[in-house]
Amino acid sequence: MAATIRDVARAAGVTVSTVSYALSGKRAISEETRERIQRAIAELDFTPNAGARALALSQTNVLGLFLQFEEDEFAPAMLQYVLPVSTTARTHGFDLLMVTDPDVDAAVRRTTSSSMVDGVVLLDVTYDDPRLEPLRQTRQPVALIGYARNAEGFDAVDLDFGEAARIAVDHLVELGHREILLITPPRHVFERGGSYAWRFRDAAAERAARHGVQLHPVEGDSRQPALGEALASALDRFPDVTAMVVHNDATIAALPSLLHERGLSVPDDLSVVGMFSAEFGTAFSLPYTSVDTRPEVLGEWAVNRLVDRITDPASAQAPQVRLIAPGFVDRGSTQRLS
Repeated sequence: MAATIRDVARAAGVTVSTVSYALSGKRAISEETRERIQRAIAELDFTPNAGARALALSQTNVLGLFLQFEEDEFAPAMLQYVLPVSTTARTHGFDLLMVTDPDVDAAVRRTTSSSMVDGVVLLDVTYDDPRLEPLRQTRQPVALIGYARNAEGFDAVDLDFGEAARIAVDHLVELGHREILLITPPRHVFERGGSYAWRFRDAAAERAARHGVQLHPVEGDSRQPALGEALASALDRFPDVTAMVVHNDATIAALPSLLHERGLSVPDDLSVVGMFSAEFGTAFSLPYTSVDTRPEVLGEWAVNRLVDRITDPASAQAPQVRLIAPGFVDRGSTQRLS
């Protein structure tokens, strides 16, 4: 029986994906790893053509990216997750088909039953996501970016938003802050089932209560002038806050100008901790200390799991739900109270 890519991976002591990288040249492999793979290929009499046949479990080399752009959402926040999905897909030799049709059943039927895609990445997952049920009926593997309570049978990855909230609150409490304003995502995020919103808010409230400090959660907005008005109203209602945690992409992007208009200096008048990725911070020139949302890690993990299932389904692990630990970047926007 001809050797398979799985045989090569086992003999070389690497994953099937790593052998795939070595065969396709789509991603850099260390020289030592490449030599082990080449030795295994020689010992097993495995040829590039055999490898191609073993990898040819898909017909299209296309992944479907299912997402929906809502009019009341801050589009740049969504796009920071699209790029790592696309980039990682390309390293595996896959193109990306973006599916935005709000008719979920029709979109699933059109793209999966006709074999337009070899696998699906589902973005912006909600707690009771209606897209999961039709996706259960497909033969293609599915990976979720986001947390849903009905995610059984799917690989799913999300940031540990509870830990992110604890990091932000602990940082400010350690600096002596006793009254903190929390700007949350807009109301529509909660109503649509964006679990990341209440997971962060509730964990922050629990942590603040444990420390014996006051936390004031206030819903932000996603458009001007409403988001500016919401921030101004919150600062007027709670004039004694010395620190602010911003878990709202549109608000943090506009915060430098909003605080300047109000005559507030950071961190002299107000300490600020944001919740955003390094790329997002660079794009909007944000000078704030942040809990890093790490979209590049989430996108890479989801696509890697998907490609593993496509290229070698027999050896794929059981579906896994993984929470990624957030990062923390101190940019000097918080100060210790005397």
